[in-house]
Amino acid sequence: MESLHTNGALVTRTEGTGIDVVFLHGWGMNSGAFTSFIPYLSDNFRVTTIDLPGFGENASVVPSPYNVDSLARAIVEVLPEQCVLVGWSLGGLVAQKVALMVPEKLTGLVTIASTPRFIAGPGWPGIAADLLKMFETQLEKNFQKTLERFLAIQAMGSDTAKHDIKTIRQQVTQYPDPAEEALKKGLRILSTEDLRQDVGRIAIPTLRLYGRLDSLVPTSGIDQICELHPQSDAVVLPHASHAPFISHPQQTADILFRFAANIYQQKAS
Repeated sequence: MESLHTNGALVTRTEGTGIDVVFLHGWGMNSGAFTSFIPYLSDNFRVTTIDLPGFGENASVVPSPYNVDSLARAIVEVLPEQCVLVGWSLGGLVAQKVALMVPEKLTGLVTIASTPRFIAGPGWPGIAADLLKMFETQLEKNFQKTLERFLAIQAMGSDTAKHDIKTIRQQVTQYPDPAEEALKKGLRILSTEDLRQDVGRIAIPTLRLYGRLDSLVPTSGIDQICELHPQSDAVVLPHASHAPFISHPQQTADILFRFAANIYQQKAS
């Protein structure tokens, strides 16, 4: 049974029972992206989804300035105590910031297809700067078309790419459209935010989950992320792209469950 919480600044949704796990979505998306994945988790987890400010049910909440810092602060306000925080893509950047801000509120951190810095730079694999520039330009003209292109890039390489795109599109459109400001500033975050100097200070148990076929977070950068944050564990799904919880839901759920169960086992002992 799902419950909707609207008492804080942000709307959150919760269902299931068990270990508290919270999901943050990626750019241009909303919590609808997790709709088909949640049933794989709700036997073992109490799952909360939070739309990032400016997106989905929180489209009307657009902090100023709109940056990783302000997004993380807004999320912190509505987090359940002692939860495992899971951030996908841009949500992973926000989740890493939350882990740096309030480690005492989290028992674990999971990033899915995420990184401390998204844009490519000298000696750093990532999204080509001109691709992000193109998205910014297209956004001015047609949000829906830009989103379609972004979805296509996210699913690229996956054997189930067409199905993945269709699934995400159907799920995301059940929620309100994002605020234009959040879309623009969200892209700006992807092209400017850099947490590489900070992630080594994340001390809570951390799992970084990647898709080998992901073109937005290339696997060629994983070793460097491991060097920056050696305390974290990395798992690469060989046949997944940027949305492993859509293309490989059972495998992703099993990995999450093992990670969370391990944390609670260690706490109990």
